[in-house]
Amino acid sequence: MFITFEGIEGCGKSTQARLLLERLNRMVRVILTSEPGGTGIGKQIRAILLDSSNKGMEALAELFLYEADRAQHVREVIKPALAKGWWVLCDRFCDATLAYQGFARGQDMELIRFLNEKASYGLKPDLTVLLDCPVEIGLQRALKRDKLNFMEHRARFEQEPEEFHQAVRQGYLRLAETEPDRFLVLDGSLDKDTLARRVFEAVEPYLPLRNTGPES
Repeated sequence: MFITFEGIEGCGKSTQARLLLERLNRMVRVILTSEPGGTGIGKQIRAILLDSSNKGMEALAELFLYEADRAQHVREVIKPALAKGWWVLCDRFCDATLAYQGFARGQDMELIRFLNEKASYGLKPDLTVLLDCPVEIGLQRALKRDKLNFMEHRARFEQEPEEFHQAVRQGYLRLAETEPDRFLVLDGSLDKDTLARRVFEAVEPYLPLRNTGPES
């Protein structure tokens, strides 16, 4: 089972992915990973992508960096885990590239879909949890998170104008409309416990009818 979490900055997806991991740990073999940065090479790519000093990064270069991270991530982490029968939870995947680099950056959508297909080796999530919330709420949360983590500068994407984040949000909603069977759209402004319950309710039907806990 491959489950991805998507949404704008500060929507709460990372928190919900972690809460689901904690609950599933008692039921199935499961790992939590993320993009960009889910591998050793990916962490180096992530540092480049999120560095607020890289304001002059060319949009096409940004796109290729995300796809390079994904290719390494899928081959090194995601596919091997799925092949062993593990559940994989992933904080961002191909939909993020369509939303950010496609809808918001204006890069060619067909090119992105082509690169996503190649970099993911054809892998698609079984379920995508999209936490949708107003941009102002998400950015306020992101700023608060940065302060709590003693980050001197906001990440590069958090410094984008509001119009950029609005485009990302609308892009995600349009993606969800095109694949309603895969997307679970939830109100990201709800409290985390309510959201966690709703996420688990969607995941529960996929669980084994009988389980004896994760294998050692």
